[in-house]
Amino acid sequence: MSGLASYLSGHAAEDTIATDYDRRGQMVEARRWRGQYGEVDLIARDGDTVVFVEVKKSRDFLRAAQRITPAQLERIHATACEYLENEPRGQLTPCRFDVALVDAQGATQIIENALAY
Repeated sequence: MSGLASYLSGHAAEDTIATDYDRRGQMVEARRWRGQYGEVDLIARDGDTVVFVEVKKSRDFLRAAQRITPAQLERIHATACEYLENEPRGQLTPCRFDVALVDAQGATQIIENALAY
């Protein structure tokens, strides 16, 4: 897949997942939020909880999940901490880290609390 096709495919996967969160009443408030340490694909609200979502797309769910590296987990966590600095409760804000997987057919699987720290 070319760079542009991969980029567009990633955007489409994020749109699908954002729609799913919105449909479940967990409104997406940021897409591709970039901080000093990296980027978080989606940031949603589940009541008082801030939900950081990493979206991965591949041929199947297993391959998508395998694309999450330890270094990437560290960047996501550091970026999430930076995001929470702007919350009224700061680092005490309830949060969770979800992984959203999208396969080649467009099927989705959301794993809540997948990236526990």
